[in-house]
Amino acid sequence: MKITRLDIYRISLPFDAGRMLTPSQQETGKGGDVYNAASPDLSRMESLLLRLHADDGRQGWGEAFGHLCNPATFAAMASSVGRFFLHRQTEDSIDGIATTMKRAHQAFHGFGSTGPVVYALSAFDTALWDLCAQAAGQPVRRLLNPNARDIIQVYASMPSYNNNPQEVAAQVRRAADAGYQKIKLHETGNVAILAARDALEPGIELMVDVNCPWTRDEGQRRVSDLRAARLSWLEEPLWPPDDMEGLAMLRGQGLSIAAGENAAGVQGMLQYLREKSVDIVQPSVAKIGGISGVAAVMHMAREHGVRVVPHCFYYGAGLSATAQIVAAMDDTVFLEVPFLNWHGALHAQLPVKPLMTLTRDPGLGFIPDMDVITANLVDSATLD
Repeated sequence: MKITRLDIYRISLPFDAGRMLTPSQQETGKGGDVYNAASPDLSRMESLLLRLHADDGRQGWGEAFGHLCNPATFAAMASSVGRFFLHRQTEDSIDGIATTMKRAHQAFHGFGSTGPVVYALSAFDTALWDLCAQAAGQPVRRLLNPNARDIIQVYASMPSYNNNPQEVAAQVRRAADAGYQKIKLHETGNVAILAARDALEPGIELMVDVNCPWTRDEGQRRVSDLRAARLSWLEEPLWPPDDMEGLAMLRGQGLSIAAGENAAGVQGMLQYLREKSVDIVQPSVAKIGGISGVAAVMHMAREHGVRVVPHCFYYGAGLSATAQIVAAMDDTVFLEVPFLNWHGALHAQLPVKPLMTLTRDPGLGFIPDMDVITANLVDSATLD
């Protein structure tokens, strides 16, 4: 298989978060640059999509992180990283992908183990898996696990409601009424988090991603205060995110600790495991090296006896890739999906419901509506 052309699409899709309070009641920010995709200031979310064209006419899709840094990732994809893959011969097999991606990571090692270049490589890896599975006549999940599921459960990943207890309680009830059995908040205030717990039936699981805000001492205080929320996990509690000693200290305080979205590649994730820093690791397919990167983390986590729950705050090919990965795991792992109403169905898996049925078509199962891409395009590039 040889790649004869590649297309890059940077899109920005509008959404409705179903907010029940006015912006002034929400006390949202004053605008400007928004660095967190779960921010209450956002009404659009970007996706950076890649399409590879093989010499036999097949097309494979991938997605690269990320949000406000998309211009930098786009530039890497459209220049040196894209040229590396263009016209390169890759064997249509998992071993063939591994060989090509090893050469790519070695070629670009000088640019670091995370950041825009690694995000770009992640998209190419996923697109190669899409092409490889098509050649094998199998969905990607069957290459990962011949006994992979066709139906997976989804958990609702809420945007931030700015720590407003009334709004948070109303929103988690809305998600529960929609049929979600697991719900994740992006709030940092104890009052808002406890309001969510009080608003839910005991059987509904609640998780919280606080996005790396606390010192070790504050983290210990907050974990103690949050025990009453009966969280399934507390995600990314400390700054810096790779304070592995600090994370290890929080373990055993009564809450499961989850982290890894911000790991410096596969080797960075390995350090979390070696340091026994977390109860749950969370590789992100568009950041850690694509499907190959997540598969490597899954293998390492099994050896260390640590649970894997992939991160997925995506709606494009990254969502489809993560769905394939989750389907290859055991049925206790749910797929994370942003709890948002998209203005335009980019592909057939949107809007997402609490149960997702995956297509049995070969490949990733991601076939975007090109009219939606065109209508929401921010930038594009083609290399041939």
